[in-house]
Amino acid sequence: MNCKRICTFSLLSLFSIFCANLHAQQAGDQLESGMVNPGYVEKPAWFKDSFLDIREDIDEASQSGKRVLLYFYQDGCPYCERLIKENMSQQNIVESLRKNFEVIAINMWGDREVIGLDGKETTEKEFAVANKIMFTPTLQFLDEKGNHVLRLNGYVPPHKFTVALNYVHQKKEKLSSFGDYLAQVSPSTGSGKLHTDASFMQAPYDLSARKSGKPLLVLFEQKNCPPCDELHDDVLKQQGSPELLKKFDVVLLDTWSKTPVTTPKGKKLTAESWGKQLNLTYIPSMVFFNTEGEEVFRTEGWLRTFHVQSSMEYVADKSYLKEKEFQRFVEHRADNLRKQGIEVDLLK
Repeated sequence: MNCKRICTFSLLSLFSIFCANLHAQQAGDQLESGMVNPGYVEKPAWFKDSFLDIREDIDEASQSGKRVLLYFYQDGCPYCERLIKENMSQQNIVESLRKNFEVIAINMWGDREVIGLDGKETTEKEFAVANKIMFTPTLQFLDEKGNHVLRLNGYVPPHKFTVALNYVHQKKEKLSSFGDYLAQVSPSTGSGKLHTDASFMQAPYDLSARKSGKPLLVLFEQKNCPPCDELHDDVLKQQGSPELLKKFDVVLLDTWSKTPVTTPKGKKLTAESWGKQLNLTYIPSMVFFNTEGEEVFRTEGWLRTFHVQSSMEYVADKSYLKEKEFQRFVEHRADNLRKQGIEVDLLK
């Protein structure tokens, strides 16, 4: 580390002490006033204290036989809280992360300077936009050359998170897709059925010949899938969900099946091959297409009612054309609901 960097580090250390004391005081004030952000949680102390020069982080990680994991978060995010408290509190996960990864936190609304892989200086929020971060947490795993190995959009439960860590640090991407690896080493258990519905599109699935004028929602699921059961038995039955579903042509596909599908762009594939082509990393996934057959949004990760409904509304009302950042749309929607006297519970 050069002299300039040492001096900078020293100044930052002093500033960090000041900020820590200020933060503690503010946290106490917030507790007294009841103004603490829901879902706020401190990040583990073993996260890398990075200068956010991503190229330098990759070099340092490689020299230690590690890979870089970029953790995009935002304060007040209950899914981030769940990732930190439930996943990163388990001994095997913590040991794997500390041994095999340099974990770097990036605030998707932050103003800290970031130097990207292209050497250009930007800010955290601009870096998040450039990486098309739509959900928090989003986890990006990078290899020794800065290539993206795996991306997890949204929260994934501990057992699947463990599989993802093994997949990346064992460099399994050279042998198979993450979806195939997950199916091999972590078979899910659940109801053992697909949650088909008479209102959904029925086979044969020619998604290029739709005449309804509605956007398309494709649900990629599988039979033994507890989160799929939860989505249909709970989330999609909550007040407001059935009405939003009616705004779409909905098709449900078994992700690993050989079911023939003609994609919105007219390509003939099986459900399995289409899922691989879309690079799905989580089941269930909700993939949204506009009336022209272009993918406009997707959800990947464990989501409760508010965020699932927000996703459907974001596409059905074409809000994605006006507001490119989904999280800002979510904030505005939550504010509007509260103004109407409607309680917003992000984990309900």
